[in-house]
Amino acid sequence: MSDRLPPLTALRAFEAAARHLSFARAADELNVTPAALSFQIKSLEDHLGHPLFVRLNRAVQLTEAGAVLAPGASEGFDALNNAWRAARRSVQTNTLMITAGPALTAKWLAPRIFEFARHHPDIELRFAASLKDLDFERDDVDVAIRFSQREFPDLYSVPVRKEWLTPVMTPEHAQKYDTPEKLLNAPLIYDDSIDFLRPKCDWAAWFKAMRLRLPEGKRGIHFSNADHAIDAAISGVGVALGRRPMIIKDVMEERLVTPFKVAIESDARFRFLCRKGAETRTDVAAFRDWFIAEIEKTAHFSDDFKIVPVSEL
Repeated sequence: MSDRLPPLTALRAFEAAARHLSFARAADELNVTPAALSFQIKSLEDHLGHPLFVRLNRAVQLTEAGAVLAPGASEGFDALNNAWRAARRSVQTNTLMITAGPALTAKWLAPRIFEFARHHPDIELRFAASLKDLDFERDDVDVAIRFSQREFPDLYSVPVRKEWLTPVMTPEHAQKYDTPEKLLNAPLIYDDSIDFLRPKCDWAAWFKAMRLRLPEGKRGIHFSNADHAIDAAISGVGVALGRRPMIIKDVMEERLVTPFKVAIESDARFRFLCRKGAETRTDVAAFRDWFIAEIEKTAHFSDDFKIVPVSEL
């Protein structure tokens, strides 16, 4: 048995077969014939001097040696894939991959990004609207923008302003529900995407800030995405409790109004995130500076509101 590492192609064939416990599925993944894959695994077993699989009629099982090798092989190929993606990103300096939540992408980023693109024509922007857990090593992402109460100690993180929420509605609804008491009877729209916030930033909290109590069992219309909730309010479906960045454009363009100048504030905020060290890249730094500056441009929007932290309710 040789101490030399076997050929990489043979190890790749083994790793796929061990993960699927099927030579046929592994061959499909690697785009080779089952016979070619079987040959690679046999050459690996010859190199080791011991079987790695027990061949059954319609399946395979790992031998003890195969079970020892499989985790390391999988971790090794994951590390290679991550290193390759990192190397590609390091030479693709004209492409910036950004991930942000669907609502922020639709309601805030998309209407403004033309300004960044106009000043940085050499940077190709790519957006992935997603709220999935971040993994900069796994995903081809350069920058992430996430709304959260938690810190990200393993990443370069720049927090921006805390977020507040206030009722938004059409001008027609504002005439009908012109007092907080009347609003108790309005069709209420719920943004379930912020249910994770603690303390909760919901209709019950806003009415509490107004010294009112939301009736027990009061029903409403629930949306899993903030932009869908705001679009429903624009359509006149009901009244939404809107977060500042999601409503600002529609309010300024008078599709929505904010008749009650009281907002509830969470300690959650958006954060600009990237790998530590990546913030020195010219394109990443340019996007960070633009993002922060754009938020500050509309900071005055908060001046008209009495903002009540939910932690004080």
